Amino acid sequence: MTVVDKKQPTDRLQDSLTQVQRLIERHRLVEDLVHRQDMPRHDLVESLVHKQNLAELEHKLEALHPADIAYILEALPLEDRLLVWNLVDSDDEGDILLEVSDAVRESLIESMEQHELVAAAEQLDADELADLAADLPRQVVYEVMGGLDEEERQQLQSVLSYEAHQVGALMDFDLVKIRADVSCEVVLRYLRRFDELPSQTDKIFVTDEEGVLKGVLPVRKLLVSDTDALVEEVMATEVVSFRPEEDAADAALAFERYDLVTAPVLDEHGVLIGRLTVDEMVDLIREESETEALNLAGLKEEEDLFAPVIDSVKNRWAWLAINLCTAFVASRVIGAFEGSIEKLVALAALMPIVAGIGGNSGNQTITMIVRALAMGQLQPGQANRLWRKELGVSVINGVVWGGALGVLAWMLYGNFALGLVMLAATTLNLMLAASMGVLIPTMMERFGKDPAVGSSVLITACTDSGGFFIFLGLASLFLL
Repeated sequence: MTVVDKKQPTDRLQDSLTQVQRLIERHRLVEDLVHRQDMPRHDLVESLVHKQNLAELEHKLEALHPADIAYILEALPLEDRLLVWNLVDSDDEGDILLEVSDAVRESLIESMEQHELVAAAEQLDADELADLAADLPRQVVYEVMGGLDEEERQQLQSVLSYEAHQVGALMDFDLVKIRADVSCEVVLRYLRRFDELPSQTDKIFVTDEEGVLKGVLPVRKLLVSDTDALVEEVMATEVVSFRPEEDAADAALAFERYDLVTAPVLDEHGVLIGRLTVDEMVDLIREESETEALNLAGLKEEEDLFAPVIDSVKNRWAWLAINLCTAFVASRVIGAFEGSIEKLVALAALMPIVAGIGGNSGNQTITMIVRALAMGQLQPGQANRLWRKELGVSVINGVVWGGALGVLAWMLYGNFALGLVMLAATTLNLMLAASMGVLIPTMMERFGKDPAVGSSVLITACTDSGGFFIFLGLASLFLL
């Protein structure tokens, strides 16, 4: 009887991580106990215990997919990570290095000898090696390239000639091409000569003698077409294609929009030089999403969870320094109204509310704008129209929630005028948050900067300082 595992993939992955952590803990505990024992042939016994304890862990790793091992490595402290890495099957090392984050990959590569890196890199295709080349020592890359044939070397050099954000850096060369003047029966016989088709093969590319793309023949259509029909009669001529110089993020959006599995990459003459696959696009979308989240928080780059303290400090200090400056400005705004706060202590209790609700509203606006810019939905001329729309939203929210805060302040402190100040200050700060939420990312985009970098830090600074100034200024004018 076959037992079906009904656990979700994420649950199975978490179970695998937990099992690996337990095996490592048991290994450490047993080794520590044996090390403390005083017995004959102590070194031999300790060596045998060491191998026995690691055998089960190694067996567990052999059953895991390289992507799962990569996830586990990222979740382990450096010492445990290197222990697991040394037990990984050498045939999987190249694939795992591709899957782990940049920060973790760096720690693994530093622990490997040059011959180990060469062996791991030699297992990869040209496009995969290109992804890894930037992190490998230059001597390793040269040695691996020396072992490639002429075609593979040209492919690798082609991919490396493009920037990381361009389509050419992500294309692969493992594809199937046919001529348009052959029958479907000939195509089927040709495909049967392969041991297996390239992964993600949903279409066959149709080219002429010079390699110029003429169309594509979807595999599902090939299987149901008359075997005597010519390829040119059943192929599709309307094809979504890309140039290697195009932005990879735009290609990823096209894959999402048109539900693509693969797409051809063509040079300026229309010659087929490679293809994009959906797995690369999914990875790109995930990386872009993670980078955007990090940038919004003011982090310069992806950080190893267990990185040394000094590395984490270097990654975080810049925007913390900016935040310190903006916090100092906010404190000076409060300091300018010390006299007003001394006369009406309620102001000290209420002003964080005004600043906090403005910061939340500003982050909502800025997240929406950054997303629209990233997806190409917001054109420069539309910023003014969007600002007016966000201003209308902020006025309505200000009146509703500012009114609620005003009533609450009136009930708590018995001061009707204080309630009106709360209403006005909340509305004005929400309007400020909406304005800055549109202005900050659009201006950064205009000056060629990533609109996500530090945006949440900047919007919070504006709404804090602005909120304090508006609330305390109105209070000084109408309450004192």
